[in-house]
Amino acid sequence: MTEETAQETERLREPVTRARVVLWDFDGPICRLFAGHSAARVAEGLMEWLASRGLHGLVTEPERDSLDPHLVLRAVDSRHPGSDLVDELEKRLTEEELRATSTAMPTAYADILIRTWQAMGARMAITTNNSPRVVRAYLDDRGLTPCFHPHIYGRTKELHHLKPDPYCLNRALSAMGAAPDAALMIGDSPSDLEAARRAGVPFLGYARNERKAKLLTEAGAEFVVGSLESLLSLLRD
Repeated sequence: MTEETAQETERLREPVTRARVVLWDFDGPICRLFAGHSAARVAEGLMEWLASRGLHGLVTEPERDSLDPHLVLRAVDSRHPGSDLVDELEKRLTEEELRATSTAMPTAYADILIRTWQAMGARMAITTNNSPRVVRAYLDDRGLTPCFHPHIYGRTKELHHLKPDPYCLNRALSAMGAAPDAALMIGDSPSDLEAARRAGVPFLGYARNERKAKLLTEAGAEFVVGSLESLLSLLRD
């Protein structure tokens, strides 16, 4: 372990060892869901489907330029909440996410960290904007489902509950009978950080590159790691 990694590990000791419940975002901290199935291409596909129905104008240019399928879905829902159009768009996104699980890339150290943390007594939950069907498919394939079942809280038909709304975090805390300050949220985006803040849950950011790290630190994240190895080292210390 390098000196820099050792210093990072020591800073994390208090929030990590205090956590009795760990709320994991899915795409990012656990895996790169779209590693072999581009999220940008999925967003473009959703836009093409809207355009084929003359509905291209439902999404603004900045929303289109984001190349974020969840942002596209949320944008359409904000203008036609609860409509058949939104329902069909969400089904299409779920199908693309399920397709992506076959090429998803596990985040380094995630599997062993999850198993180790659970073996030490922490309880695990998934709090994500992805479909819970997608999460279960991935976890089943990795043999990780027992570490989380039944606490998988993903996208519902109520799309206004997507993060940064804290709905999925609050569902997890309620179901697990956990106080917010006894939990720790691990996420990789400012929307994860905002959801954790609104739920009163301490936050630890995971950033696989400098761009993501900058976004998290600029949003106010106190703790950001570039690898989950430091958390695993801490637990094994």
